[in-house]
Amino acid sequence: MKIVIVGTTYPYRGGLASFNERLARQFKHEGHEVEVFTFTLQYPSFLFPGVTQLSAEPQPADLKITRSINSMYPLSWIATGNKIKQLKPDRVIFCYWMAFMAPCFGTIARMVRSSKTKNIALIHNMIPHEPTLLDRLFPSYFVQAMDGFVAMAASVEADIRHFDKSNKPIAISPHPIYDHYGAPLQKQQAALYLGLREYVSYILFFGFIRDYKGLDLLLEAFADERLRAFPLKLIVAGEFYENPEPYLSLIARFKLENHVVLRTHFIPDSEVRNYFSVADIVAQPYRTATQSGVSQIAYHFEKPMLVTNVGGLSEIVPHNQVGYVVEVQPKQIADALVDFYINNRSEKFIKNIQVEKQKYAWSKMTAAINALKV
Repeated sequence: MKIVIVGTTYPYRGGLASFNERLARQFKHEGHEVEVFTFTLQYPSFLFPGVTQLSAEPQPADLKITRSINSMYPLSWIATGNKIKQLKPDRVIFCYWMAFMAPCFGTIARMVRSSKTKNIALIHNMIPHEPTLLDRLFPSYFVQAMDGFVAMAASVEADIRHFDKSNKPIAISPHPIYDHYGAPLQKQQAALYLGLREYVSYILFFGFIRDYKGLDLLLEAFADERLRAFPLKLIVAGEFYENPEPYLSLIARFKLENHVVLRTHFIPDSEVRNYFSVADIVAQPYRTATQSGVSQIAYHFEKPMLVTNVGGLSEIVPHNQVGYVVEVQPKQIADALVDFYINNRSEKFIKNIQVEKQKYAWSKMTAAINALKV
């Protein structure tokens, strides 16, 4: 087929860009013709909480990427729609994650839709973790222009149905493994790259930091005196997307300065494997969630996980098999971490991860997209 993907990709950075690039490569691997249309302006600066939206990594040489969408400029939506329409694709896949993109994506979709060209919405979040008025006003405009949907968790399917009143086809396909970060390193080598001590055990909190990610809950749990019995540190690796002061105050309040490693800058793709290779367990103490790309990086590096029982996280982390599913409470988070280290659960969990990760191949995502009856 001829496939167009519409969404964020290089030169933008982050998990969504990585996802779309990896999806494009899978379609190419399967013999399809693929082109990606991305942004000239993704967010206006006042909507972006980080330092920069742009990647410092090299441009991917194996993908055809066209930058033409200005999220704030409707004439660019029309121009992009015309360009895609001229390609006469079989499928246009809109990688949707927030209501702010609904007007431009919905307009492009209306322009390209035809008896030949079908619009598929690949939904990361239908309703975001921190909803605003836009999340009530805009999504219907986007949803009405789609012919079918792929959700990555059952909770997302329910959110789609809230806006889709015509019962269009929906497939559920879990977030595939992020397998493009390279092979795991020996812990000694990863520790050397990061300037850390190899004999220390490490818990990893990875990704940008916002309230819904629950880092404050993890810090409170990590202050549990039972954990001081181990040579153990918490690595916080990711950029603050909000005021860091409350988190720094918690570290000071609990006297964790010597137990927490702060690497609070954006972690480029080339450094991701260092952090996962040095870690014993990956903690995701989220207050809300749909699915998580961090879990799928952990699967790739075969690292046990601790997640909270929110959204779709428990769907992909079987409790006491590949890690822990706990309630959103510091005491339960601490209990799980203590159990992990006291009872040496790592070997058992890793063996189960090696089996469980087979469920999350990229070929299963493309198969779900292709199988939609649109």
